[in-house]
Amino acid sequence: MRRVCRLPLPRSPVKYREPVRLRLEFTTEPFDLDEPPPHAVAARDAVQRAALDAVEIGPFGNTVEGGAEGVLGALDTLLREALQAGATRVSLQVNVINGEEAGGR
Repeated sequence: MRRVCRLPLPRSPVKYREPVRLRLEFTTEPFDLDEPPPHAVAARDAVQRAALDAVEIGPFGNTVEGGAEGVLGALDTLLREALQAGATRVSLQVNVINGEEAGGR
């Protein structure tokens, strides 16, 4: 029998020296090319509800941009909801985009 240790995570806001903008790229699996599976819909809905500056949803990957707290909050929600809806893998990449042109890849 596998034991799972559940520790509460602190949710205190992080203090940054300057406003930080992030770009999050993510995919959920398993894939279904015929129609979006429930976990993909849950992840999509989570980021569309979040206070983000840009949301791009595609069949093979998704990208969101915004302030650090908005992106990190959306990431928490999308992970919890996608896994609850049956995702077996969530792949993601987070980049700091300060100094870069926002809205592009």
